[in-house]
Amino acid sequence: MDLNYGSPFVDRLINFLDRSPTPWHTIANISEYLEHSGFIRLDERMAWCLEAGASYFAVRSGGALIAWRQPVDVVGWTIFGAHTDSPNLRVRPDPIVKKHGYFQLGLEVYGGVLLSTWFDRDLSLAGRVAIANEGAVLSELVDFERPVGIIPNLAIHLDRDANKGRKINPQDELPLILSRAETDAGMDFSEILARELGRPVAEISAFDICAYPVDASQVIGLEGEFLASARLDNLLSCFIVSEALVQNDTGEGTMIVLNDHEEIGSVSTGGADGPFLESILRRASTGIDFERVRANSLMISIDNAHGVHPNYASKHDESHRPLLNEGPVVKVNANHRYATTAITQGLIEQAAERADVPLQYFSGRADLGCGSTIGPLTAGRLGIDTVDLGCAQFAMHSARETCGIKDPELMLKLVTQLTRRDLV
Repeated sequence: MDLNYGSPFVDRLINFLDRSPTPWHTIANISEYLEHSGFIRLDERMAWCLEAGASYFAVRSGGALIAWRQPVDVVGWTIFGAHTDSPNLRVRPDPIVKKHGYFQLGLEVYGGVLLSTWFDRDLSLAGRVAIANEGAVLSELVDFERPVGIIPNLAIHLDRDANKGRKINPQDELPLILSRAETDAGMDFSEILARELGRPVAEISAFDICAYPVDASQVIGLEGEFLASARLDNLLSCFIVSEALVQNDTGEGTMIVLNDHEEIGSVSTGGADGPFLESILRRASTGIDFERVRANSLMISIDNAHGVHPNYASKHDESHRPLLNEGPVVKVNANHRYATTAITQGLIEQAAERADVPLQYFSGRADLGCGSTIGPLTAGRLGIDTVDLGCAQFAMHSARETCGIKDPELMLKLVTQLTRRDLV
């Protein structure tokens, strides 16, 4: 078997996953990569003077990014979309709880979390901190990079029905245990952040902090066929489209959009149901008939797909059971939960044939929901023809997810083919 384990691509992917515990770290890492590759960072508050052939990017709200290569003539855009956020547990504004001899951290559920997977894991904290600075508010990233707490399970001896359909109450069962409370003194979370950042506590204004499992990403399987990691949904797609944009230095008219808040509905300044993409498209197409540009553009929404779990194969429609390591998955839904149409599916199939990349198809059971993506939101807001793709994975929305080791590179190969404008 020709394995990818140890390949430069997989090494870069693993490094990216492990260094990106939050959307804000994700965007910081991709921004650094783009700048190192010659992309120019633009400030949305300033006037722009775009040069044909140059490469640009803009960041909004710290967690969303759009990057592109400016064409000589703006005819239409090939846009690759993904999202930076993943379901997780986030720290409350006033989080410290002292209970029965322990200090605990109050957490709030973000998105559709598989709650059971967060128990008995070594958890760290990361995010961004608002720093008060002479009347201004600055943002600084923080990552504890070490286990600072745990959410322990209750011993089965004290809950004999634990394996009989346990229902988890997130309010009561998810506070994170930080330490023993051996004195009457309290604990201030702002002081903890100040110590970690090396700043006076008076400068800590507010924070957006996520808990995350510290387990490193790993290639696993008897033959090294799989990749296990946190946040594969959807940092895997963010990495792939960023790689495709940087590597294809002739792809003028190619754009990537990395939206935040997909897991909670996308309604935000940097979400797919917000104005970010349209704003950038209009500014990058200045002086051109925008409606013509819009009609001649194609959106490829890339978000991981449900690979068939061999223990739960009945949860899939019997004719649509994607396998790991068998190529990108085209996602189709009659109720437009995915934005794929017959026309956009045909375009993808042509590109896959030219790139010699196999395709699979996912269509959910008629009696089960299938989730959704940024694809329908982008298609609905902008009227851009859209297709939904993804790499197959296990355990979507778990604290630890699994994908095939071959699929990311197959998706990259397909995306690279799609950067060629002759298909749009």
